[in-house]
Amino acid sequence: MQGEHNAAPSRELPFTFTGSGSEYFRIWIVNTLLTMVTFGIYSAWAKVRTLQYFYRNTRVDNATFDYHGKPLAILKGRIIALVLFGALQLSGEIHLALPLVVVLIVAAVMPFLLVRSLRFRLANSSYRGLRFAFRGEDGEGYKVFLLYPLLAVLTLGILTPFAHQRLKQFQHGRARFGTAPFAFHAPVRAFYRVYLAVSLMGILLAGGGAVLGALFGTLLGAAAGSTAAATIAGASVGLWLSFMLAAPLYRARLQNTVWSATTLADHRFRSTVGTGRLFFVMLTNVILIMLTLGLFLPFARVRTTRYCVESMTLLAAGPLDHFIAAEIDQVGALGDAAAEWYDIDIAL
Repeated sequence: MQGEHNAAPSRELPFTFTGSGSEYFRIWIVNTLLTMVTFGIYSAWAKVRTLQYFYRNTRVDNATFDYHGKPLAILKGRIIALVLFGALQLSGEIHLALPLVVVLIVAAVMPFLLVRSLRFRLANSSYRGLRFAFRGEDGEGYKVFLLYPLLAVLTLGILTPFAHQRLKQFQHGRARFGTAPFAFHAPVRAFYRVYLAVSLMGILLAGGGAVLGALFGTLLGAAAGSTAAATIAGASVGLWLSFMLAAPLYRARLQNTVWSATTLADHRFRSTVGTGRLFFVMLTNVILIMLTLGLFLPFARVRTTRYCVESMTLLAAGPLDHFIAAEIDQVGALGDAAAEWYDIDIAL
């Protein structure tokens, strides 16, 4: 019938991660040793190597991402952050009122630096040779990084989901791929649902875990003749286990909420992280990290990244080759450089 058009079905392009724990372990151990012997200076180079490894092993539609950041820019940002927080620590030794002055200075400067850090990260990220960009303004940054968190604190956490939604809206909604804009559609109530579900589960698990842990500790303590210490230790273990159960729920719900509400021009994303599966990955990671005295850390990061990345799907409205070719032409026609360079990344 005239006037009726069937929307073209989207193509499902799953994300994949091709890295391995053994490969990343070699990068991680070298990064760790060189960072130690250089008293932290090499950490900027370590970050670039790490990001390049994870970017280059993340694929969608048979192509990978890449990272082009310069270590000296990251080192500069870390020196600035170190100076700011060092001044905060030392100010109390000079005068009791001075820490308040330093806190105000840090609060005034930090949103400005964080906005530039977001610009740096995206300007130095690419897919198929086309750069990303971030177009967030400083005024928005001060709201997102200063005003809304302050309101969350003043309301004893009631506005935390609101502040978090505004942060993700700023990060995703002001991002671009070439000239194509990202958009973010998750309402504030979606974040309240995430926080409410996690809070209720956390309260139930924390209460139950503490009681069961204390009871178990009391029984062991009675047998060993040290009831009080065993009860406290048992309750502590119970609380820790409850956190281990709640953390995957938070991470899974948050990733699904954020990415399933993100679009790139006519393309959409879908995230289907399962809480149970993520809990298994995180729990086994913790056990293996403890058993290996920390040497399993790089393997754990790869396992978690692989699961979270491979839970993502790009729902492409059309062939990506045509979309990217058009974006490259548009960027060139506008005279916009491949990347808008920013030379600072505070790396937080």
